[in-house]
Amino acid sequence: MNPPLGSQGTILVVDDDRLVLATVTHGLGQAGYEVIDADNGDDAILLAREHRPELALLDIRMEGKSGFDVAETLRDAYRIPFMFLSAFADEATLAKVEALGALDYLVKPLDVGQILPRLAVALARVRAGQPAARALAVAPAALAQPARPVPAELPLDPVALAVGMLMHRHSLLRSAAWQRLQRMAGEQGLTLQAQADRLLDAVEELARSGA
Repeated sequence: MNPPLGSQGTILVVDDDRLVLATVTHGLGQAGYEVIDADNGDDAILLAREHRPELALLDIRMEGKSGFDVAETLRDAYRIPFMFLSAFADEATLAKVEALGALDYLVKPLDVGQILPRLAVALARVRAGQPAARALAVAPAALAQPARPVPAELPLDPVALAVGMLMHRHSLLRSAAWQRLQRMAGEQGLTLQAQADRLLDAVEELARSGA
């Protein structure tokens, strides 16, 4: 599909870590992309069928359908190209990434400033009509290397990330999530920044505990 007027392109982002999802979604949105996000494979496939994004950025290991499962459906049913963002870089994972025909493979942890240039290159390949199966012309050993650090052009705003977290957790519109964050800050006698930091710290602690 052609990108919406004034947009860098439409990207589907899929990750079951909601903090990562909110961070990447916010960063890509700030960079001018139209972003569709999902925290599980089933929703990702439904959203891909409805919106037909230009490209998908997929986590690999998720509850239910894995990123590999989603990638196969995107490739075979909808011809939507994809790239992976994962914390795993073992030989079996890299072999599967290459076999699926991913446009790129990024190893966590990464900030949005590192993702953006690789995303731009992948989209350029898509728009040039380069087949996904041949686009990843990188040896598996090289795939395991993290993206080369670049300056983060878009510093992440904890308040915006906290709003994104509330949107995902409570299925709220952005305006309603913003109001909830303001209310939470008021009830605790905190600034928005302090309440946002508190919320993000709690999410990170839940992630570490496996909750």
